[in-house]
Amino acid sequence: MNSYRQPGVVLTDRRFTVPLDHSDPGGEQIEVYGREAVATGRTGDELPWLVYLEGGPGFGARRFVGTEAWLGRALREYRVLLLDQRGTGRSTPATRQTLPLRGGPREQADYLAHFRSDAIVRDCELIRPQLTGGAPWTVLGQSFGGFCAVRYLSSAPEGLATVLITGGLPSLDAHADDVYRAAYPRIERKVAAHYARYPQDVERARAIAAHLAEHRPESAGHRLTPELFQSLGQLLGGGNGSHQLHYLLENAFVRTPHGVELSDAFQEALRSTTSFAGHPLYALIHESIYGQGEEATGWSAERVRAEFPQFDAAKALAGDGPVLFTGETIHPWHFDVDPALRPLRETAELLARRTDWPVLYDPERLAANEVPVAAAVYHDDMYVDTEHSLRTAAAIRGLRAWVTNEYEHDGVRAGGPRVLDRLLAMVRDDV
Repeated sequence: MNSYRQPGVVLTDRRFTVPLDHSDPGGEQIEVYGREAVATGRTGDELPWLVYLEGGPGFGARRFVGTEAWLGRALREYRVLLLDQRGTGRSTPATRQTLPLRGGPREQADYLAHFRSDAIVRDCELIRPQLTGGAPWTVLGQSFGGFCAVRYLSSAPEGLATVLITGGLPSLDAHADDVYRAAYPRIERKVAAHYARYPQDVERARAIAAHLAEHRPESAGHRLTPELFQSLGQLLGGGNGSHQLHYLLENAFVRTPHGVELSDAFQEALRSTTSFAGHPLYALIHESIYGQGEEATGWSAERVRAEFPQFDAAKALAGDGPVLFTGETIHPWHFDVDPALRPLRETAELLARRTDWPVLYDPERLAANEVPVAAAVYHDDMYVDTEHSLRTAAAIRGLRAWVTNEYEHDGVRAGGPRVLDRLLAMVRDDV
């Protein structure tokens, strides 16, 4: 193990070997990486463990510098494991470069079927006794990490001392279609709020979408289409996202000897903001995280979007309406425009057709829950439906929910110590 220091914290690299398929423990093994963090001066102390499960799917744990955000608060009383969930970060990454080692698209899809929350929780349960000596630990789950935490409560509550969830209470039984039928109106509200804040962006967005529709430029292998431009709406789910989007749009065009063109800076920002090169699993298994039972997800976001024609850029440009941004949705065209995804198009198609997803949540076990649980539910969260979250909160015995509009979906990052303080006080009955 390698240990090293940053201001206020000692970090240690931890590596664990786990089965690819937990139903075949003697079969193929993969590596899972975690970064242990402990406050300077407390490396020898007996501290309870907190494992952090990042949002996603497909993102490794956040790379903190020192004790920034919520980590400093956690280190006052915990030894923290920042876990790269399987397939992400340094945990046997699954990308266009590595997946061909599995074989063709069929083999790749079968492999990726083992990368949902059920497998992540079983990884945690193999790792926990190696670190805690068998003692239960606290889980902090952000977004998809909260989905994993609810799965944990359903399948292995004996491993949990406390559960803290931020913006990540999933519906227990919704099909992906239900998720996206709830999502598109939320996204539309976020776009309307952005245009109310920055009305000049209405015409800017129309002009950019029209230019992309006519010229179809490319940037570093990315095909810049109106639909890709619309997906910048992913920014609108974060606390500063509306401002980031505005600044991105305001310098979109420049005058050149050949006329008005999209600036190199804008094209690079569009490419880098929408690229899945750093987190391809997000695109590959995003809809699969909702799969339960024998019904395929079937490119749900794409199918459901047809029920909301106001999101069709071509129709908006043909009339005088605003071009609406999208977000938190994955579409087949993502695998055509993004070079990090293009070789995985058939693999994604096979995952979309899959009809043998295990059920993830156990309502009876959740109704009998005895683990202290607190959850921050962000009012009108763009990424996770508030109504779905509150139904789940009511279904988990003893869960205490904090519903707030003070933060957006990234509240545990933006609010940091304050959010974690509030959740810890809730599970300890201090509020």
